[in-house]
Amino acid sequence: MNSTQIRQRSRRSRFAAAWKRFRRYPATYLGFAVVGFFLLMALVGPLIAPYTYSEQRLAERLEPPSEEFLFGTDHFGRDIFSRILVGSRDVYLVAGSGTVLAVVLGLTLGLFSGYKGGLLDEFMMRVMDVILSVPPLLLAMVILFSLGPSRVNVILVVGFLYIPMVARVVRSVVLDIKTRQFVEAAKLRGESSVYIVFKEIFPNVLPHLAVEASMRFSYAIFLTASLGFLGLGVQPPSPDWGLMVGEARTWFHQARWVLYFPAGAIMLLVVSVGFMSDGLRRMLLPGGVSDV
Repeated sequence: MNSTQIRQRSRRSRFAAAWKRFRRYPATYLGFAVVGFFLLMALVGPLIAPYTYSEQRLAERLEPPSEEFLFGTDHFGRDIFSRILVGSRDVYLVAGSGTVLAVVLGLTLGLFSGYKGGLLDEFMMRVMDVILSVPPLLLAMVILFSLGPSRVNVILVVGFLYIPMVARVVRSVVLDIKTRQFVEAAKLRGESSVYIVFKEIFPNVLPHLAVEASMRFSYAIFLTASLGFLGLGVQPPSPDWGLMVGEARTWFHQARWVLYFPAGAIMLLVVSVGFMSDGLRRMLLPGGVSDV
């Protein structure tokens, strides 16, 4: 049996062990199911929504939940259920795109900073520390006050704010992996730094990166909702959940459902992503870093 076959068998055995650990935690199933449900709604929500999200019926404003309006209507007579369905697309588009941006850039910085070390690593980590020293919401508000609120700007801000977290996690893993024997063997074979980083180190970083990405996605959902609540996120008439919560403040005492349903959707998705992240951590990181 050659080394490739041994490595493939080792991977299969680790996957089987990871799947066994995953099945022990029912909350993880719930997390993946709810996240998957909202993802499906993001894809097909506009097609199955009973009303268009911006359709106004002033004669039916602030209607309570009923068979016609499942979640009731808001102060413009818009169907809240339809707006939540369509609004899930913005959640995945804005928070998801910001998370992807943070993961890609944070991964790149963490890989090369951790592998190269020296002055480059020291300089980059001090820059990351400076960014981390400012509360994310406050920094996001300052940037969006300067750039102006828009979907693209929110994506850029979310990505920028979470780059340091991803970079530091990746760097810590790289610092451990680059001392392993298989990396030293690659150096003795005369492999280039690029080959070592992407072929030897990067596969071992992936489990940690998957867990960190799911955690960042959870925080990104909450951050985008907070910015929408403050009027600095996606602008009206978009059915952004945070924006819906912000608009509902004025009408809460007259129609509590205008606040409860969008706030409940945010809470449900954030908690579910947390369950999913915890399940990934238990499945992929049972005992720290593992060789591939």
